[in-house]
Amino acid sequence: MRKPFYKVETFSGPRSIGYLIRRLSNLLVPRVEALFVGEDLSFSQWVVLVSLRDGLTATCAEIARHLNHDTGATTRMVDQLERRGLVRRNRSTSDRRVIHLEVTPQGHAVARAFSARIVDFWNVVLDDFAHEDAQRIIDLLTRLALRIEQMPVGDATDEKAEDAP
Repeated sequence: MRKPFYKVETFSGPRSIGYLIRRLSNLLVPRVEALFVGEDLSFSQWVVLVSLRDGLTATCAEIARHLNHDTGATTRMVDQLERRGLVRRNRSTSDRRVIHLEVTPQGHAVARAFSARIVDFWNVVLDDFAHEDAQRIIDLLTRLALRIEQMPVGDATDEKAEDAP
């Protein structure tokens, strides 16, 4: 096992990866939501379209888990997208209880149109970064996300917690 990066004695919030990720999320969300103000599509709806389009999710339950949304709210959002002709529900042929979602051609067009706003936003944010630096950030965050996904939720992070009095 590698030497631990953090020590309790020197740990501080501003140098915590968790703090920095949370801070970035708090800074990011209102700014990208503002890109959708006055539009027929919300940022959350766009995220659902993109997660379906990119194969990250395929059902309402997967969307709710992936985006950490309430299942009822997710179902209502998918209902709205379906009424607008942006997604389609298809019952699974192997398990009739499962309803798969797919983005319609109109949904693909809407997702692409709004993607331009997000691309422009990120290009402005990354303007001072070299391409290699931006790629490194993406690679490291992807690796971090995969590592955290492998960890059980609610379990102790290591054996030391079990040995504590």
